[in-house]
Amino acid sequence: GSFTDAITQAAVDAGAFTNDLSFSDGLPLLGVLNVANPANLVGLLIGASVVFLFSGLAINAVGRAAGAVVFEVRRQFREIPGIMEGTGKPDYRTCVDIVTQAALRQMVTPALIPVLIPIAVAFAPGMGAPALGGLLIGSIVSGVCVALSMTTGGAAWDNAKKFIERGAYGGKGSDAHKAAVTG
Repeated sequence: GSFTDAITQAAVDAGAFTNDLSFSDGLPLLGVLNVANPANLVGLLIGASVVFLFSGLAINAVGRAAGAVVFEVRRQFREIPGIMEGTGKPDYRTCVDIVTQAALRQMVTPALIPVLIPIAVAFAPGMGAPALGGLLIGSIVSGVCVALSMTTGGAAWDNAKKFIERGAYGGKGSDAHKAAVTG
């Protein structure tokens, strides 16, 4: 199920990465990059770091939005009678609005990273094109590694949750299940 999907997606991601390097003009760029050149090395390190910065900001934004939804759902359970029994109707619109507003507000910074960082690197003193080449290669290589890690990690987490739901470690409702669901 999920694990097979994740492995398939990882293979597709890896294939796309190698395809990008093989059939684009990226290979001549690899011959120009030299980690002994300080601008290339700094660009590589910035490129590798930017992936983790973007991922961290995006994950935090999703976590904050999810937390706001949890508070709203709890409020609705307290204030709208009959939701748990199926006789009351939850206010779905408010939850959708929370998620939409959070996405618009909290994803501004992660969305600006791929635009502003290359401009900053290009115009930083002593950087220029060699640093931009390093930034590109560093972000691609690091991005592929992070993508593969998140893909397989998410699938393993989901499979662990399903394993607990089938009765392991106390099954549904146990502390292990709560931890697997919430992280």
